[in-house]
Amino acid sequence: MRRLDRAGVIQFLDVASPDEGACPLDRAELLARFHAMEDGRLVSGAEAFAAMWRAIPLLRPLGLLARNPLALRGLEAAYRAFLRVRPKLQRFVGRLETRSI
Repeated sequence: MRRLDRAGVIQFLDVASPDEGACPLDRAELLARFHAMEDGRLVSGAEAFAAMWRAIPLLRPLGLLARNPLALRGLEAAYRAFLRVRPKLQRFVGRLETRSI
């Protein structure tokens, strides 16, 4: 996403790093789901991805589509399904990285 944000309108924060300063939420909660601030409002999950997409011209149509409550519900269901398999994916990628070293 950073590469797609050519205008640099998105400020990415690594909440896993203790150097990021004060967080509005508990660090564990921030690490469990993707979060974003849009128009002064903290959003998470699929809504946060949609907010990020709206800031990137190439992905803006997807972000605008996600303003539809039905589309957002579907995206949130897909995001929750991804969160269930994410630990397995992280372990798999970690093993692949270890083999390539």
